[in-house]
Amino acid sequence: MTLPALHNTGVLYRRILSQFPQDISLAFAYGSGVFKQHGTSQGQMEKNMLDFVFAVDDPVTWHTMNLLQNRKHYSILKLLGPTMISSIQNEHGASVYYNTLVPVDGRIIKYGVISTESLIDDLMHWKTMYVAGRLHKPVKMLVQGENGKLRAALVANLKSAVTASFLMLPESFTEEDLFLQIAGLSYAGDFRMVIGEDKSKVANIVQDNIQHFRILYSNILRDCPQVVYKPQQGKLEVDKSPEGQFTQLMALPRTLQQRITKLVDPPGKNRDVEEILLQVAQDPDCGAVVQQGISSIVKSSSITQSIKGIATAGLWKTVSYSSKKLMKMWKGWRRKPSVSQIS
Repeated sequence: MTLPALHNTGVLYRRILSQFPQDISLAFAYGSGVFKQHGTSQGQMEKNMLDFVFAVDDPVTWHTMNLLQNRKHYSILKLLGPTMISSIQNEHGASVYYNTLVPVDGRIIKYGVISTESLIDDLMHWKTMYVAGRLHKPVKMLVQGENGKLRAALVANLKSAVTASFLMLPESFTEEDLFLQIAGLSYAGDFRMVIGEDKSKVANIVQDNIQHFRILYSNILRDCPQVVYKPQQGKLEVDKSPEGQFTQLMALPRTLQQRITKLVDPPGKNRDVEEILLQVAQDPDCGAVVQQGISSIVKSSSITQSIKGIATAGLWKTVSYSSKKLMKMWKGWRRKPSVSQIS
């Protein structure tokens, strides 16, 4: 199975991409500048910053080339050189190096660079859920190479998002319930949702993009033996028996299983993961435990990546970017949407 990609990249995206080193294994654009969100006009959307992620096989070589082509994009960290920049990228936060508030071709963009290896690790195991979480939601795929391992990891990440959401939902629910749950996974525990993000963000993402979510998830839902999917009615029924929940828990990414184990197993007992997950599967609060596990992953990566972002963006850009986020939060609060955010 191949990952459904939204192929209409448009001239704007191709022009922007052409200004970067071309050794990219995966590139996608995401966020409110790319997909319309509820309550945002077309005019506002065109003023929003465009967000990109570039996965590269060799970060040192890529940053070397990019420093030659786009030195002004970098903060004072450019003085440290490409090897140190790559080290900061790989060893701190969520293994992503962001340059933000960059003017390119008449638009303001932000782009994150991650190694292909780190991306596959996050997609498969939810080590930080930072980029994996962005890829739970519709994105505009711009470059997708022939790396079979990466392609398989992209699909595995979507399946994991579905499985985790099943565990947190009731026996019967709608497509919209599922997509709200999936879209909210990477915001659970994110400290920026307390200050700096529009509180209705998850609902805004889903409401105007139901069709994009269907394109992304319909094949996975049809093929999944754990669920009865009725696409015509937009309804689903999932197996909530202890056996069904155990199967789902065993299919979760490794890091999430470890976090759940840590939450449930008292210190010193050292039971194996399978035994602990069997216990969780029979717990009426199974969904809440899964939610806590996800929150613990997201919380730590969102804090460490944001601290790293101050250094990679520079102080002036950090203040400017944060003030824009706070303004969006204020506008969202004033709108007071009727659909409450799923956390």
